[in-house]
Amino acid sequence: MSKSPSSKPDFSVRDFFKRFPDDDACLEHLMEQRYGLKGFCPSCGVETTFHRIAGRKAFAGADCGHHVYPQAGTIFQDSRTPLQTWYYAIYLFIATRHGVSGKELQRTLGVTYKTAWRIGQQIRDLMAKADGFQMLKGHVEADEAYVGGARKGKRGRGAAGKTIVMGMKERGGRMQTEVIPDVRKPTLRAAVTANVEPGSIVSTDELMSYGLLTDEGFTHGTVKHGQKEYAFHDERTGITHHVNSVESFWKLFKASVRSTHIHVSSKHMQRYLNEFSFRSNHRERGNLMFDLVIAAL
Repeated sequence: MSKSPSSKPDFSVRDFFKRFPDDDACLEHLMEQRYGLKGFCPSCGVETTFHRIAGRKAFAGADCGHHVYPQAGTIFQDSRTPLQTWYYAIYLFIATRHGVSGKELQRTLGVTYKTAWRIGQQIRDLMAKADGFQMLKGHVEADEAYVGGARKGKRGRGAAGKTIVMGMKERGGRMQTEVIPDVRKPTLRAAVTANVEPGSIVSTDELMSYGLLTDEGFTHGTVKHGQKEYAFHDERTGITHHVNSVESFWKLFKASVRSTHIHVSSKHMQRYLNEFSFRSNHRERGNLMFDLVIAAL
């Protein structure tokens, strides 16, 4: 059931600071997510409990006293930014629909722009790791888009200053995205076969390069946008073809680039795609999404 505009968010700012009031609370949560407060000691192998060592960012096993540093090997290691600040930055990425710019992080966290930019990129990498990879199956929509640049350009012939991106969404399931160099047949074939299980139904628009899909064992159907057709029901197979879900994703993503980020370079485009794909794929309660990101450290 969709929420009304006045309904309470799943994980509000008040909820965040109640759960993580200081660095100590964040460190205990990190320890619990990575190692557990009770488990097998990585040194002696004995099942034990771990307790905080006073004055240090570490926990000790009750049996042999082995020290465990939860921040070691993570994006928090050697960072002078307080752990609660890192946690709040991750919260902002979870809570938003349109993304978080480096400038917004700088103002909100009270750090330098260089630090804010680095924090943002590391969180995007972490969201990609948390999202993982699964082959799409069943009925999949596929559509490409051009992002960025000042001029429109011509489809299929490239567009100056723009990055070509490819989106594939399983009906009722995951969204996967990637940057592609062009929209030629070999490029689209490689993208689809790498992300979609053979034998799946694939819906696209009428771009000629997608004609390759039936040769690869997919059931392929198209909608002819050039003729103002946005959904096509194939009476022979009983399948309704459209790419509305992917196009909705591109609409949100492009709006974010224009209004929040202003510009995203081709070099870093995949990171931003991963961020938006993660939020699209994980619509659990916000605190559960937060734990999922932390667990990926």
